[in-house]
Amino acid sequence: MKRDIESYLNLWKESANRKPLIVRGARQVGKTFSIEAFGRKNFKHFLLLNPEQDNNLKIIFQSRNPVLIVNELTALYNIPIIEGETLLFIDEIQIIPEAIAVLRYFYEQMPGLHVIAAGSLLDHTLNEIPFSMPVGRVEFAYMYPLSFREFLMANNQEGLVDYMKGFELHQPFSEAIHQKLLEFLRLYFFIGGMPEAVKVYVETKNLTEVEKVHTSILTSFQYDFAKYGSRKQQEYLKDSLQYVAKNIGKKVKFSAINRNVHSSYIKDALLKLELSRIVHLVRKTKSSKVPINQYVDNNVFKPLFLDIGLVCSVSRIKLIDIKDLITDYEGTLAEQFVGQELLTSFNYYEDAKLFYWIREAKNTNAEIDFLHQIENTIYPVEVKAGKIGTLKSLQVYLAEKKEKTGIRLNTDLPSVGNNLKAVVTIRGNKKIINYNLISLPLYFTSIIHKVHFSQ
Repeated sequence: MKRDIESYLNLWKESANRKPLIVRGARQVGKTFSIEAFGRKNFKHFLLLNPEQDNNLKIIFQSRNPVLIVNELTALYNIPIIEGETLLFIDEIQIIPEAIAVLRYFYEQMPGLHVIAAGSLLDHTLNEIPFSMPVGRVEFAYMYPLSFREFLMANNQEGLVDYMKGFELHQPFSEAIHQKLLEFLRLYFFIGGMPEAVKVYVETKNLTEVEKVHTSILTSFQYDFAKYGSRKQQEYLKDSLQYVAKNIGKKVKFSAINRNVHSSYIKDALLKLELSRIVHLVRKTKSSKVPINQYVDNNVFKPLFLDIGLVCSVSRIKLIDIKDLITDYEGTLAEQFVGQELLTSFNYYEDAKLFYWIREAKNTNAEIDFLHQIENTIYPVEVKAGKIGTLKSLQVYLAEKKEKTGIRLNTDLPSVGNNLKAVVTIRGNKKIINYNLISLPLYFTSIIHKVHFSQ
């Protein structure tokens, strides 16, 4: 199963300014598989180190001398470690934090050696590391579940991917292709992008087997909670995980998670889930101009889950016949999908953050699902599960922020509306606005930053 990150790893391999690379991402998103496939394909020698399987590694990485470390590893594993010819991959590096510190010495003393590290709970270690981080001596890349594009490729739909790649905003789009893409979008809504789930579906087409994979992954997440603290803290994590999966896109209310616990404990649990990259918290912002994070309220957020297929599993949606499955959850799944795809639209070296806008006022509540930056412009993005739906909040945002263009993502064909008119009520006063609307199918979410249009 080829992943798009392989192209980025190739750029890293050839970069003259290359540093040891730390790949971050949640458990089971495919970090180990992708790095190992890249290493075996592109290097003469490949050495995978896993501290979970070899206790000797903790002793070896007590040293700060990379030459000594390389000599010991070569002797221990009988694999040559040669600059320019070998990829040294340290998996689950969070188990030996000392190895993280050693990365700076690889950069300084053996800059020609290709070194990659990864770990499932790595962010917790980086946040609590007891010694100085090798700041400026390492670089980062971020991995997520398979995007919809990668899902199509895994299902041997290169033709659909190529057709999408050639999309131009003002050209007609095939109705037949559109319907076929919606069929695969429907599949993705319930199967999701966790590599094992996709692999099982591609090989067996058995949805019951997909359900088993989802359940297994969720169980492994909860086993990890034992590493986070006391039994009470583990309970708060479980409560928060269940809440998030059932309240995608809704402003978090701590009392709704556990009314018997002080909100600070619940907030701490949510932040731990975010550090684990199981949850992504979409922060409220008032920004309408770059920088988008200028007016962020870190105390107000709505959650997304790691993967849309896992959301269905937590919500006990049975994958019996997806084509005939209609749920009250369609809007929630659409917002989860868009958020998940927006995260994959960032560059691999960016730690992606998502934002939304909300105004809570008497008789004039309004909420924009996402604010998304394209180049140096911030666009309001509205998500609709079907082909229709009001645009009241988007129109209020455009009027209040004096902006011209909004984006709608739904299940209709692409379209552009220029100089549309709307009557908007702002603080009790009615106002007529002219605005532009870019309407794109949900499956184009990850490429909206490539769609060029003027304000």
